Amino acid sequence: MAAAVTGVVPRSPAFRAGIKCGDVLVSVNGHEINDVLDYMFYCAEDRLVLLLERGGESFSKTVIKSEYDELGLEFKSFLMDEKRSCCNNCIFCFIDQMPKGMRETLYFKDDDARLSFLQGNYVTLTNLQDKDIDRICEMRLNINVSVHTTNPELRCMMMHNRFAGEKLKYLKKIADSGLMMNCQIVCCPGINDGKELERTLNDLSALMPNIQSVAVVPVGVTKFREGLYPLRPFTKDEAGAVIDIIEAKAAECLEKWETRMCFPADEFYLLAGRELPPTEFYEDYPQYENGVGLLRSLYDEVMQALEVCDTDIPPRRVTLVTGTAAESFHKELARIITEKLPQLDIQVVGIVNHFFGETITVAGLVTAGDLIDQLKGRELGDQLLIPKVMLKADEPIFLDDLSVSDVERELGISVRASRNDGFEYLDAVMGTEI
Repeated sequence: MAAAVTGVVPRSPAFRAGIKCGDVLVSVNGHEINDVLDYMFYCAEDRLVLLLERGGESFSKTVIKSEYDELGLEFKSFLMDEKRSCCNNCIFCFIDQMPKGMRETLYFKDDDARLSFLQGNYVTLTNLQDKDIDRICEMRLNINVSVHTTNPELRCMMMHNRFAGEKLKYLKKIADSGLMMNCQIVCCPGINDGKELERTLNDLSALMPNIQSVAVVPVGVTKFREGLYPLRPFTKDEAGAVIDIIEAKAAECLEKWETRMCFPADEFYLLAGRELPPTEFYEDYPQYENGVGLLRSLYDEVMQALEVCDTDIPPRRVTLVTGTAAESFHKELARIITEKLPQLDIQVVGIVNHFFGETITVAGLVTAGDLIDQLKGRELGDQLLIPKVMLKADEPIFLDDLSVSDVERELGISVRASRNDGFEYLDAVMGTEI
């Protein structure tokens, strides 16, 4: 498959070679270009022979550049073709249990291995064939895999895909090639926890040292599950049992491999009512994006920020909102902060999730509508503080498509969003600029 050039970066090697917008890139050094991975891999060389088409005529260009320098071509899409959607129908899929009427992009299920290499997405491997795995191994691309279980029959059931079990063979092939994998397990009570979780962790540890890390996260269950597989959230005792299994395996791996390999998501500790592990438990936070160690990292950074902050600040009263799961954690942080900075008054409010259902307790799924309904008429102080995970990555928009401006107008207060960064968190509480 060839790719049409939609832009050429000025003064780039491609620009100097006379390549123009509208040209079609067919191959590089004899290798057909099918997508962005081919383009990036084969264009890394310092001498490139490009086969192109212009107006139906084929021609070639030789480009000399520094190794790994950008060639300078732009294409219609980042991937140079369409995203690959998921071919599974997982019993725990969060997208299947969302209400109708939300923005269209929230309903797209991607399972594109290229996004695993380029953006860190997790893939199930069910979209891949032997030739795709061969390309991954040839290009030396580490990959993030949604495993869920290593029991082939159970994996087929959980993913409603008759090929899901046989695709597990790719884990060993990838490991045997020397590549590294990060893995995740969405854990469902009574399905892939208990003995099944032990089996999965044992099977993955057999691939060490090529398993870099494994995150175990609890299934999210919304109120929109009519017609779907019967699932429920973990109880306190069940969450504790999952932690015990993971921590036992982690201790075994630490002794043998000098890494714990597997980690429970923070949400398990909150569900079980247990203290978070110490900082060293999380090693270098390999599963931070999966919600593993977020709270410990934030706590440690707030403590560091308090050590160096300016204590000569004016009085200030703020309301900090979060999901109900982490409400007690943030109240403890507020207590510690106000001990050192008594001129601050921090009100922490855990927002009950009526939009998705009260079983959803994380901050990232809180909507503006719930914020407004539960805070309207309350004394909120000088500013309302929210975590940035409540918003779109590139816009101040909540999941229900209301904006930060909508919340400010309805509540009559300015809103400030901060990342999961202890210094930024303390700046927001103190009202200081970053």
